Amino acid sequence: MFNFEIKKTVGKARKGVLKTPHGEIKTPAFVPVATRGALKGLSFEDCSVLGSSIFMINTFHFYCRKEYETVERAGGLHDFLGIEYPLMTDSGGFQVFSLGAGRDQKTGKILSDAVIKNEGKRKGNVQIKEEGVLFRSPFDGSKVEITPEKSIEAQRKLGADLIFAFDECTSPLASYNYQKESLQRTHLWAERSLEAFKDEKKQAMFGIVQGGKFPDLREEGARFISSLPFFGFGIGGSFGESYGDSKKNMYSILELLSKNLPPEKPRHLLGIGEPEDVVESVFRGMDLFDCVIPTRFARHGTALTSKGRINITGAAYKEDSSPLDKSCSCQVCLGYKRSYLHHLARKKEIYGIILLSHHNLFFMLNLMEEIREAIENDNLKDLKRDFINKYRENN
Repeated sequence: MFNFEIKKTVGKARKGVLKTPHGEIKTPAFVPVATRGALKGLSFEDCSVLGSSIFMINTFHFYCRKEYETVERAGGLHDFLGIEYPLMTDSGGFQVFSLGAGRDQKTGKILSDAVIKNEGKRKGNVQIKEEGVLFRSPFDGSKVEITPEKSIEAQRKLGADLIFAFDECTSPLASYNYQKESLQRTHLWAERSLEAFKDEKKQAMFGIVQGGKFPDLREEGARFISSLPFFGFGIGGSFGESYGDSKKNMYSILELLSKNLPPEKPRHLLGIGEPEDVVESVFRGMDLFDCVIPTRFARHGTALTSKGRINITGAAYKEDSSPLDKSCSCQVCLGYKRSYLHHLARKKEIYGIILLSHHNLFFMLNLMEEIREAIENDNLKDLKRDFINKYRENN
């Protein structure tokens, strides 16, 4: 019921088809995130029309109050949501990082805003042990424990097509020694995730490669996770060689992993969705990407355009009668002026969020279609050069 077939390669980039019980996904593909079972700003059906063939649901948000049991009683996510599109669920590892080291050190997966002096400092929001993790729910303050077995149980009951092993997502500020210790824990949890999953027939599992910014640990992680019978691989954790240099480190790590992961299996770069990062990562052999950026940006008045990001709330757009992006063929760009979008965003109208979400998701999904066509036509290098040079005009 699950299969991944590579149709064409150009260098390390791959064009393929991932088959699931609920449909096929043409790769490379962007996976919109429906955190709590809903996209922010538009329906699953509308997003499908824009070009999406798969969606990501966050296990963590159904886990803390055991709402995954409600979903199971409703027949699983597909019946609960009333859709038949392929679905993925993550394991909850990233959200645990966000509550712990991410919150303490004010950083995300990619080091940009963190202060280096915070390295290694923790306030104890999350307890990480060999058995699993313990933390207080951000929803009601109750104590919550996630173990590999409990994460897989929740994902089994949610019933998505593609699920992920439970892992520890680490901070880009973590030391080498901590990353090495964490890597061994993630490997133990990968084995326990598989053991809890072994009898499933209706789902396929991705293992997650960790190791942070350190090439030798990433290589070790790739070798170990590749040795286990996972359907595919997630690239997780954090990146960062030094302050302001995280993306270069990410690209070099992806170059390394493309040589150390089995080429016949799909690769998912977790939580990365900046357009230029997607293009660069496809160039380095990645197949799938999930990120909240298109809808999160929309809620803050930011649009993705062919010339980079623009914040439509800026005064410069108050009387701008041009479309959001002259190069875009989405219904927003064909039907609305920047001045109107500026008005909606400044007044915090819900309709403004809907229109910007529509545009941003179209932008990402259309980009993926252009990438697939470029691979098919052997001109991915030209697309990468032209897209990135133009996209950086406003960034």
